[in-house]
Amino acid sequence: MKDTTRDAATKRLARIEGQVRGVAKMIAADRYCIDVVRQVQAIKAALGGLENAILEDHLATCVETALTGDNLAERREKVEELVAVLGGRKK
Repeated sequence: MKDTTRDAATKRLARIEGQVRGVAKMIAADRYCIDVVRQVQAIKAALGGLENAILEDHLATCVETALTGDNLAERREKVEELVAVLGGRKK
């Protein structure tokens, strides 16, 4: 993983962690359900953005290296990993 991606991911995770703690406080304070749901949706969107950033980095580093290399088995493995992840399956 590139250093810039790692730093950005760490910052995003800290924000997401704060959001999750905020939702826990909202639930403890018996806040209006729709307000809580909206915050949960925001957390899911933030996690989706983090996932996309990590996948982009993976494509630009690990996958690109495998695809430009001579190891056919490694190329297949990287493609299979991506298909599994994007399809919501475990490899």
